[in-house]
Amino acid sequence: MNKGLITCLALLGLGAALMAPVGGRPGSATTPASRPTPMDLSAFPTTRPDTSRRLLFIHHSCGGQLLGAPAEQEDERGARCLYLSHPNGGGLRAKLEEQGYEVHEASYGSEIGENTDAFDWVPKFRDKMDKVLTVDENDRFFTDGRRHQIVVFKSCYTETRFAGVGAAPGNAAGPDKTLWNYKAHMTALLGEMKKHPEILFVYLTPPPQSSVISKERLFRFITNELRGRPHPWQAKAAQAEIARAYATWIASTDGWLAGYPLKNVAVFDYFDLLTDHGASNLSRYSAPDGDNHPLRAGNEKAAAAFVPFLNRAVRRHAAGLSAAPATPPPI
Repeated sequence: MNKGLITCLALLGLGAALMAPVGGRPGSATTPASRPTPMDLSAFPTTRPDTSRRLLFIHHSCGGQLLGAPAEQEDERGARCLYLSHPNGGGLRAKLEEQGYEVHEASYGSEIGENTDAFDWVPKFRDKMDKVLTVDENDRFFTDGRRHQIVVFKSCYTETRFAGVGAAPGNAAGPDKTLWNYKAHMTALLGEMKKHPEILFVYLTPPPQSSVISKERLFRFITNELRGRPHPWQAKAAQAEIARAYATWIASTDGWLAGYPLKNVAVFDYFDLLTDHGASNLSRYSAPDGDNHPLRAGNEKAAAAFVPFLNRAVRRHAAGLSAAPATPPPI
């Protein structure tokens, strides 16, 4: 093959990669095969609780941007991914504070916030729960006996880059990123949260990958095109199908929480919301350059949905406590 033809094919590949979102490719398998049947919270009002509650959000960049105020410029308040504002800001912190929640964060570089990958939650909640419940911000802790009443936690979009489905029953310790290993880990995590019925745990499903081929994949795209190998969007679409299956299992009442006896765990399906509830298995709020962080519109949509969801989950939790011997906090 002469150099001119190689160059021509490379440019064609480059143009296709730049112009075509993953969801637009034939056979990309980005349409969900199934939809979750989420927990029904409709019996509980969306109004704010009558008393303030301390809330910890364990997150990295996507969670920090979701919390931050929408603004033209990024403003980190002294620590990585603790944003006062961000161009992708969803404004969730302000919305939570308006509802009386006292918001605290743990993110990159801190003992509680550093590890948020798929297999980190069991050891974190098993071995460091006292610190989880007393984090003020990153490595600063309460010293006056205060403890969180709500723990919100999530992994990043990197945790939707599945290596495959794997085999049942899975390994809770991983390390392979397979669907069955994730299921085994999250099932084991329920045992740790069950030890703390007084705490409301809210899990956000990991955000989906971008529907646009990123710049760093362009060279791989070109070489694969020339060698007749699968395109990068095919690998991404396959990962996205598994990510959809994981999020559906987590959020569905007959999935992760089936048979769980307490009311102290709730799921906010961030993945499903950012895919427009089944329009794709990839983000519908992607930046043109392929950045996997959700754009402002997606985060604002998520923030608007999260607040009434949380208010209802808080009331459900309180109702569950009132049915138990312990006296619940007033709402």
